[in-house]
Amino acid sequence: MDVPVAHQFQSPDYQYNLNNPPWRKLLWVKQNYPDNYVDSTFLDELQKNVNVHTYDYWKMVYESGVITQHISSVVIFIAIFIYLQQYSLAASHLIWSGSLLTGVGYIFCDFVMTRRQHAFERKRVAKSAIFFFSTLLGLSPILKTLTSQTSDDTIWALTVCCFLANVLFHDYVSHSRAHVKIPGSLSTNAAIFASVLLASRLDTNLDVFGLLSFAVEWFALFPILRRYLQELSPKVQVTLTLLMLLISVAMFLRISKAIVCLYMLGFCFITFICPYWLIFIQKYKNEIHGPWDEARPRLQKSKRNLYRKRST
Repeated sequence: MDVPVAHQFQSPDYQYNLNNPPWRKLLWVKQNYPDNYVDSTFLDELQKNVNVHTYDYWKMVYESGVITQHISSVVIFIAIFIYLQQYSLAASHLIWSGSLLTGVGYIFCDFVMTRRQHAFERKRVAKSAIFFFSTLLGLSPILKTLTSQTSDDTIWALTVCCFLANVLFHDYVSHSRAHVKIPGSLSTNAAIFASVLLASRLDTNLDVFGLLSFAVEWFALFPILRRYLQELSPKVQVTLTLLMLLISVAMFLRISKAIVCLYMLGFCFITFICPYWLIFIQKYKNEIHGPWDEARPRLQKSKRNLYRKRST
């Protein structure tokens, strides 16, 4: 009679004995089997690609709008800096336009999205904004001469590195309306530092103040508004993506048509090619799970957090 035995990595000195008790998958029990013995049931619990998520192409194309919107915002900001440097845009127009759009965006988020009715909080926000922009206006002469002893090539290289860090470390995760928060500090700080470097290459204090105030509104406040708009409707998200694309192309057509072509190619690559690429490489994924997986401990919450919950 054939006995169904399957033992991999078997010791050469081991001889199978029918009188031995059945092998059990227990390390703490002394058994008459070598340590590297496995039987025919060892792979019965094998599971492949349990946690693999199946992606929909058009849904991924839609979700890629979060990335292209942020890249477009960087392109628009660089175009505004070039316009200021070439005297094609007045700093006063930039200041008033940015302040007006920021006020409209705040009113939209306050009354339409969050629907808060706290007059005290609105007064605090207004006082904080006035204090911040007054301080920024006073620091503009210092920031204008901050990198006067640094060469232009160094400034351009640092600016490119900072904007790359801003794009790479930006928080692209979509939050629910109740958990929309300020973007990550690393990404925002990198963009503000790049803005300071660019502002130091402008000629007047008003230009410096205009560019930096717009940088705060554009890289710190505008991402919050984009997340609120993302929660409204997919049509709003698609419309905003196309609108920022058109603004970027229109602003850079006067600067460099080659950059416009590269930007359009990058936009199409991120929006249409990358989702297809991800779906294509999913078939090569081979993730296995089985009884050999290590145990995952469930750590209890710290006592400090428990005390906080009890106190609240």
